[in-house]
Order: sequence, then C-alpha cells, then structure tokens
Amino acid sequence: MTRLATYLRVLGMLADEGTLIVSSEELATASGVGSAKLRKDLSFLGPNGVRGVGYDVLRLQARIENALGLDRGHRVVLVGVGNLGRALAGYAGFDRRGFTMAGLFDADPARVGTRVGNLTIRHVDGLEAAARELGATIGVIATPDAAAQGVCDLLVRSGVRSVLSFASAPLAVPDHVEVRRVDLSVEMQVLSFHSARNDALAQVAGGSHAGLTDTRRAASGLTAPSANGHTASGTPSPVASAATRNGSVIAP
Repeated sequence: MTRLATYLRVLGMLADEGTLIVSSEELATASGVGSAKLRKDLSFLGPNGVRGVGYDVLRLQARIENALGLDRGHRVVLVGVGNLGRALAGYAGFDRRGFTMAGLFDADPARVGTRVGNLTIRHVDGLEAAARELGATIGVIATPDAAAQGVCDLLVRSGVRSVLSFASAPLAVPDHVEVRRVDLSVEMQVLSFHSARNDALAQVAGGSHAGLTDTRRAASGLTAPSANGHTASGTPSPVASAATRNGSVIAP
C-alpha cells in the first residue's frame, strides 16, 4: 500500500513533466525500490506495461488511484488549526491527489471565525453535525493530546471511518474505524537510529582495512587509516569515508 502511494507520487511528477511512457527500471529507481519488486507490486493491478516499451504514465496513474480508492474522492475535516493544522490546511497537494479540505475546526475563540484559504474556521462544538453535513470521509486531528480522544469520538459519531492523528496519544476507536497516527518525534528517532547505524557500518567498513598485512597494503597501494579516518599521509581513507544510504554501505 505504501509503495503504491510512492509510485503514484512519482507518476504524478512524470505526468506534470509531460512524460508519456516510463520503463520499470526508471520508475523503480525514482521510487527507491528494485525493478523486480515494482513489477510484482504492479502485477496485482492487472496487465499494465508493454514488454520492451514500458508503462503508459497516465493509464498506470489511473489504475493506482483506483486501487487506492482515490477515484471516489475524499472530503477531509481538520480539527486543531494551530501552526501544524494551518500548514496542513494550506497544503495545495491534497486537491491534486483526490483529497478536498472541506472543513476546519478549533476550540480557540481567537481562531474561530478567521479564514485559512477559502475556509472559515468553525467551533469544534459543531463538529459532529458539520462533518455529517459536509459528507466528511477522513478526519485529521492536529490538537493537543488531551483533546484528541474527545475529537476522535465526535468524528466517529459523525460517521467518519478514517482518522489521521498527529497526537502522540493512541486513540480508542471501533473496529470499523481505521486510524493512522503520525508521531513526528518517533519519525525523528527512527532517523536518528539509522544515522547511528550507518555511522557504525561506515566505521566497520573502514576498520576492515586496518587488518590488512603490510604486504597486502603494499600490493593494493593502501595506507592504513588512522582513528580519524585519514591515512598516514593525511589523505582521507576511501573506505572510512564511504557514503551510506538506507542502511547499506556504498562501497567506493
């Protein structure tokens, strides 16, 4: 599912550039996956590409949109129009991907009645009735943690079955409601983990050459790297400075 969304994003960029046909290798590279995995993913959508030619960009884009349910369109209500909520409300990319921002809600009297784009912020007290009236299919929660569950309950009672929450607290919902939680601090912790792991892998890669015998060093033209990743001559070690990406050492 996540990879299909990635393919769709890349196809959208290609379509904007006027590209009509894309090969599996080109689409896979732009999406950050292997071409075999991409072809396997797309095979579940039915026949798409032509061997030796590639994929019709617009046709494949429509196929993926259909598989993701985007062809039906979604009406979104957002609750919590602080800094994050205001940024989300103003994001133009939602409309291009089949998501219409239909309503904004907040509990702060200073925000209620003000406008973001072409929408006027309403008071959260009217959320349940308004979400039903607007035909909302997705609710976005960008409130403080303490208010998130109460807002979620209102969304569920209004008939919303899909909730995207930026609150760090988990939400209790009925089985028929789907919740996706975005915790930005967790995402940064994941990045920190990968950064630390990649640094360790780079050090291991550099250290693997420290065990070479003098004879092998002489034969290979390598000089042993010092602790700071430089050779005795002061030049950077080609292995110690190897770039890492996605947890894999990029060998020189």
